[in-house]
Amino acid sequence: MAIVPFRNNWLFDPWEEMEKFFDNWPEAKSGKFAPAVDVYKDKGNVVVESSLSGVDPKDVDVSLEKNVLTIKGKTERKSEVDEKNYYRKEIRTGRFYRNINLPAKVDKDKIRAEYKDGTLKISAPIKSEPKKEKKVKIDVK
Repeated sequence: MAIVPFRNNWLFDPWEEMEKFFDNWPEAKSGKFAPAVDVYKDKGNVVVESSLSGVDPKDVDVSLEKNVLTIKGKTERKSEVDEKNYYRKEIRTGRFYRNINLPAKVDKDKIRAEYKDGTLKISAPIKSEPKKEKKVKIDVK
């Protein structure tokens, strides 16, 4: 027996409307999604973390161009459950893609990325700006 949700037609449910919006979004139908990221500064590095649980690290590509970090890849679900038997399906599968504008200039030759326990962690050292000479105006009397 299928579960049928209760719908009260005279009340507006913003969460339901948002779900409908994203269900009809072109990227949602194509299987593409953007993984969530945390970006922070730690000991002179810009660190980007993203939870990619269930993703094979071989299927993830990380690149940097013009101080924009790109994370892309794919995930597949090998499951015996028929699509029609789901009551709720929220775990994302398919291709993912995310561009992150880094908040500081980084040294692209020293970027490190590691994948551990379903979390991708990218650490990029911040480039130190060359110090400009300070000019002091001297008043001659």
